[in-house]
Amino acid sequence: MSSTYERIYAAVRRIPRGRVATYGQIATMAGVPGQARLVGYAMHALSSSSSVPWQRVINAKGMVSARADSSGGALSQRILLEREGVAFDARGRISLERFGIRGA
Repeated sequence: MSSTYERIYAAVRRIPRGRVATYGQIATMAGVPGQARLVGYAMHALSSSSSVPWQRVINAKGMVSARADSSGGALSQRILLEREGVAFDARGRISLERFGIRGA
């Protein structure tokens, strides 16, 4: 596994329960600013048994990103976040002001 992916996973592990971070924030925290897409690739590469809290990474619009496959990952992500107390509005968005991490 690449050291870049390891830095990305370490950054994701720092997101507290009940909070979210954007792909771009994680890229910055991992030392690869401007590489939000790389964060997405790293999240996609995780195994189903991973302890990385991947569900806490969302897009810059405050939404769960649609998956390229039909695995139900977006719904699973929403359910996991709701179990942590993260609320979605009627448009399926999360308030980054309320639930986003600070200082990234």
